[in-house]
Amino acid sequence: AFSVSLSPPMDAATVSTVQKIPLLTVKAGPRDAAWPERLKEEYAALIKYIQINKDADNDWFSIESNADGTTWTGKCWMVHNLLRYEFDLRFDMPVTYPANAPELELPELDGKTAKMYRGGKICLTVHFNPLWARNVPHFGIAHALALGLGPWLSVEIPDMIAKGSVVHSNS
Repeated sequence: AFSVSLSPPMDAATVSTVQKIPLLTVKAGPRDAAWPERLKEEYAALIKYIQINKDADNDWFSIESNADGTTWTGKCWMVHNLLRYEFDLRFDMPVTYPANAPELELPELDGKTAKMYRGGKICLTVHFNPLWARNVPHFGIAHALALGLGPWLSVEIPDMIAKGSVVHSNS
């Protein structure tokens, strides 16, 4: 049986959630003949992850892809001090996928934190990318959201709110 390597240490709730997301088996990127099979696995894992979140009353993103599964767009949100902050989410599947994770973008936050690259791409290099590399091809989009974007939002958004670089839309 395959076992996922989840170091560095993370909180028990994240580990529990990630262990419920189906692992992917097809090692194919957008230019490979097996991409449609990989895409089916991606959708199945995303559907499962969304259901896990809904069951835990932790719904925090919506996402859809273009017809060939190479460009993804949606929204992500978090509640901080009883206020909901919502952001556009987008990413393209890299040609080297699944060897390399997609670069998740929150364009409206571009330039508001040092933990972001040009264009609003969130910085995942130190913690997430080594984790992804150890789990190729078993991790997919759902894992990138659960282990990359979710933790990034929970740390960075409250900090940006405290610094005044993110302001609630009702303010």
